[in-house]
Amino acid sequence: MSAPIRVLICDDQALIRTGFATIIDAQPDLEVVGECEDGRAAVDLAGPLNPDIVVMDIRMPVLDGIEATRLLAGAGVARPVKVLVVTTFNLDEYVYEALHAGASGFLLKDAPAAQLLNGIRTVATGEALLAPEVTRRLVGRYAARIRPAESAAADTGLTPRELEVLRLIANGLSNGEIAATLVISPETVKTYVSRILTKLGLRDLVQAVVHAYRSGLVT
Repeated sequence: MSAPIRVLICDDQALIRTGFATIIDAQPDLEVVGECEDGRAAVDLAGPLNPDIVVMDIRMPVLDGIEATRLLAGAGVARPVKVLVVTTFNLDEYVYEALHAGASGFLLKDAPAAQLLNGIRTVATGEALLAPEVTRRLVGRYAARIRPAESAAADTGLTPRELEVLRLIANGLSNGEIAATLVISPETVKTYVSRILTKLGLRDLVQAVVHAYRSGLVT
């Protein structure tokens, strides 16, 4: 058997932490290695506890979840930790900022237990938690707040077909829908996605969508 996924829970509400811990520890493939009530503590504990993923609240004292996420998973972090953000509202104004800070996805606090568990497993494997249509709705909602990057889309190093796939991802299409649109196989789509992430130095599809908006590929 493989080692269980190590989870650190960070939330300023004790009842939330206890509820999450009870649900997570009941799974044979998951293990809660620590709990804390603010982002500063999460950053401090991540080193000695070595979690695979941090389940992170946004609004907390001392250090909020956005800044904690940036310190744990942002650009330039030597040993980034995967972060799954939890929020009270599905379009919380801080969610985009948390994703841009390095989070791999987000959940609602009132999501069913099965969604929480699936989210932890999904993010732990290196995939984005958000379904494409949810990603588009989230980023699109705050597109006006995103300043386009100075470099033009032509400077991304992507081929015309890779740019086309990236635009379709950002427009909310799944891999299967992209395959049907471009009349290619789903496996080929996966290959393009892998190349896009590698060339742009991105971790997952959430970051790819954010990049597409920031670079002006999608408006």
